Amino acid sequence: MFSFRKRVALPSATEALPGRPSALPTAERHFVNSRPLKGPYPEGHERIVFGLGCFWGAERVFWTLPGVWVTAVGYAAGTTPNPTYEEVCSGLTGHNEVVLAVYDPESVPLETLLKTFWESHDPTQGMRQGNDVGTQYRSGIYVTTPAQRAAAEASRDAYGKALAARRFGAVTTEILDAGPFYFAEDYHQQYLAKNPRGYCGLGGTGVSCPIGTGVATA
Repeated sequence: MFSFRKRVALPSATEALPGRPSALPTAERHFVNSRPLKGPYPEGHERIVFGLGCFWGAERVFWTLPGVWVTAVGYAAGTTPNPTYEEVCSGLTGHNEVVLAVYDPESVPLETLLKTFWESHDPTQGMRQGNDVGTQYRSGIYVTTPAQRAAAEASRDAYGKALAARRFGAVTTEILDAGPFYFAEDYHQQYLAKNPRGYCGLGGTGVSCPIGTGVATA
């Protein structure tokens, strides 16, 4: 959201900010559907975390999908415990701006979430999305099960081929096991529902992701 912060290299362990031992206060319930952000989540539901640029617009993409039970924005894949938004924007936490999606796999297949992820941003841009520059805007999928990892990697390979055929560069998306998810501050949660005219820098490549059209993801 604030592109004047342009650090594009992840901090070393000695550079990273120390953070704090306690979680930041945040909203208790989703502004749109009133479900609890931190759970408990229904039995049989799964969690996956996505980074695809500014998390304001990214979260809206997922809360509108049928079968997604709840979403929340936060910080992940870095070093600093319980960071603030300003600390993440400094580039000295290593964290990415991310969206937690809790979904019912019986209602929405994982491939639908992955297809939505790939088509909603440009995964070839490294440490940026459009005009938003910095380590917190990198493309990432943070998985909670081995099946999710296999599906994510297969979808990356399939979409990479589709992008290459259209002369895009290599996919830079990181696919990692999900570590700690730190919930962002209250005002970031479901930001575009609270501020319908708010900033959204999300933009895709215009290239369709072939998963869900006969290409297996696992």
